[in-house]
Amino acid sequence: MSASSILTHRSTRPKHSLDGKVVLPGDDGFDSARRAWNLAVDQRPAAVAFPESAADVAAAVRYATGRGLRIAAQGTGHNARPLGPLADTVLVRTDKMRGIQIDPETRTARSEAGAVWIDVVQAAAAHGLAALAGSSPDVGVTGYTLGGGLSFLGRKYGLAASNVTAAEVVTADGRLVRADAGHEPDLFWALRGGGGSFGIVTALEFRLFPHTRAYAGTLWYPIERAAEVLHAWAELTRGPVPDELTTIGRLLNFPPVPQIPEPVRGRSFVIVEACHAGDPAHADRLLAPLRALGPVDDTITNVPMPALSHLHMDPEQPVPGAGDGMMTGPLPAEAIDALAAAAGPGAAFPLLSVEVRHLGGEFTRSRPGNGALASLDASYAVFAVSMTPVPELVAPVMAQVQTIKDALAPWTARQMYLNFAETQAPAAPFWTEHAYQRLREIKASIDPADIIRSNHPIPPAGR
Repeated sequence: MSASSILTHRSTRPKHSLDGKVVLPGDDGFDSARRAWNLAVDQRPAAVAFPESAADVAAAVRYATGRGLRIAAQGTGHNARPLGPLADTVLVRTDKMRGIQIDPETRTARSEAGAVWIDVVQAAAAHGLAALAGSSPDVGVTGYTLGGGLSFLGRKYGLAASNVTAAEVVTADGRLVRADAGHEPDLFWALRGGGGSFGIVTALEFRLFPHTRAYAGTLWYPIERAAEVLHAWAELTRGPVPDELTTIGRLLNFPPVPQIPEPVRGRSFVIVEACHAGDPAHADRLLAPLRALGPVDDTITNVPMPALSHLHMDPEQPVPGAGDGMMTGPLPAEAIDALAAAAGPGAAFPLLSVEVRHLGGEFTRSRPGNGALASLDASYAVFAVSMTPVPELVAPVMAQVQTIKDALAPWTARQMYLNFAETQAPAAPFWTEHAYQRLREIKASIDPADIIRSNHPIPPAGR
């Protein structure tokens, strides 16, 4: 899709008003306006703005800076906890900016800042195309992509951030710019995996891929077989694995609540999720050792691409919860034993989900032209989480999350991953040292006063 049809390459300063689109503390609706997706996060910003266009976003930036306030963008409000206190910040909720355009000829999509992945996935599927969507259907396209983006198709095509072709951004001084390979190249580089510290993204353009179906589903086993199943899964990931195959080893403890489907409600499992973007017969050969263990259920079958949005069983509405992640290098047998002991049937405080995603493939290849997060220097990504319907559960949940991280500590990778970091952490380990220093320089150039906030902020160079 042509740049001229969407936004001129020349920076502009649109004039616009936010009349009726700002909610202040004490106003009716403020509590719902400030709500994060994670209901356990208590956001209390100075104001909440609800822009409906890029011009509105620019007006929100002027509204904030004119009052000596900072500004933070939020689509769905996933991963909001690390933002911390927002008393000096205008929260820009982009929920109403949901436009999506699919160009089947160039195999690209353009999504506005408030779009969620299920909407893009379904729009792309109508043209026989697939997006590098996240495992949660209602996670925001923009935040997910700025942080990297791990898709079930990512071992074949790389991080979602590496497949962005352009971004439309309002900068801290209120300019509306287009960043792509030929315009604002430093900003374009920083936005692709560098997080949300560089401006308010109003739209992204990114590549789509010619897939209509995948061979995907889940192998289910009783959690008492955790060590056995996880060892077999880990052995599969250590061998030569085609880029078309993505697998996740996972421990699940479903609470006895009505929202959980009756067949699994109140039960615990060890599972292997699998997605193969190629010949099912090839996948069957690779998965044969796991099937030989006799799963109690095997849902792996040929499915349309939108079904992948539900494979991981993430909640599809806001819930209260707490969790955190890490990345690891290769996991030998003793690491799998440590994980099973910490998170398996003998866990001191069973969590809703403990997952280990196999990386490798295109995730770990640093291609020329990739952005700030050029690749992942790790073998696996780990994430542990549980629901916290009452505040008193946050401490024991996070203690158990730390127990799991401690168990895997001997195999911890140097690099962390933005989208799995649900607690405040130093920014430097998310990137290589060279990339981090370049990000700081770009931040100093484009936002020296550090007006733009993100959940994992990058300080300007010199500060």
